[in-house]
Amino acid sequence: MRRMKALIFAASGLASMIFAAQIRAEELSLAGKKIGVTVIGTDHDWDLRAYQGQLDEIKRLGGQAIPLDAGRNDQTQITQIQTLIAQKPDAIIEQLGNIQVLTPWLQKIKDAGIPLFTVDTATPLAINNTTSNNYDIGAELALQMVNDMGGKGNVLVFNGFYSVPVCKIRYDQMKYVLTSFPDVKIIQPELRDVIPNTVQSAQSNITDMLTKYPKDGDVSAVWACWDVPMVGATQAVEQSGRKGIRTYGVDGSPDFTAMVADPNSPASAVAAQQPYEIGKTAVQNVAKYLAGQKVTPFTFVPAVLITKANAAQTAGPFLPKK
Repeated sequence: MRRMKALIFAASGLASMIFAAQIRAEELSLAGKKIGVTVIGTDHDWDLRAYQGQLDEIKRLGGQAIPLDAGRNDQTQITQIQTLIAQKPDAIIEQLGNIQVLTPWLQKIKDAGIPLFTVDTATPLAINNTTSNNYDIGAELALQMVNDMGGKGNVLVFNGFYSVPVCKIRYDQMKYVLTSFPDVKIIQPELRDVIPNTVQSAQSNITDMLTKYPKDGDVSAVWACWDVPMVGATQAVEQSGRKGIRTYGVDGSPDFTAMVADPNSPASAVAAQQPYEIGKTAVQNVAKYLAGQKVTPFTFVPAVLITKANAAQTAGPFLPKK
């Protein structure tokens, strides 16, 4: 009896192995397919890597990309979407941008019968949005910040891109966490991060705010929904000589990650994403859909919270390349 059970178990295991091997043998393909890729801009490290991940994977799968970079101009992206619709590709991938501006044009893509996929743009008009779990990111980073502050203190918040869905989610999650910590206050009015000249503008803004709030303890933290402004903010804190002010951001851009990894820097934590993998995965979802496979509304690519405590173990892949 035991031997029979063992044989059944072995046969079951072998069948599972064969099935797994068959799945691995199934190669996704975009041969003969044209895929439009529209991105709001590629000047930011995250944006460029996600964009490149899409283009590389389309090529690897045998497809033809129609890549369009709007150069951080909403109207340019609208025009480029119109161009893509006219070309009638087999699918369109849209990456980031102002959802209020984009929504009517994403609707036009859907109305034209072109499958729409997105990268970091949460919209019911997309078949799938490939992204990080920004709900987790927003809450986890906020909890790290509150913990570092000891549950009390004042925070300078950059909130210039609330119309970008991922920034809205991260900001809302941060605010939700703070409802449980009444001794943590956001200094009003909130600051506005900008593109371009993000680093310089943030540095100037934080320098001005530290002049306005000159006492130790007036400011305990600086937060933004991405990490490029945190490079400038961290520089401003360093130049002020003030102690006890920490900075927090999202993405894992090399410059800010290096600051978090530096034990002497005020940069304290960054939620580091995998943008190249996000772009690559979005294309794989397109290939699956066009092959008749089911895809879920969201695909979450893991992110990692890099802190002063764990930077030696986690920061390596996100640091500047030597």
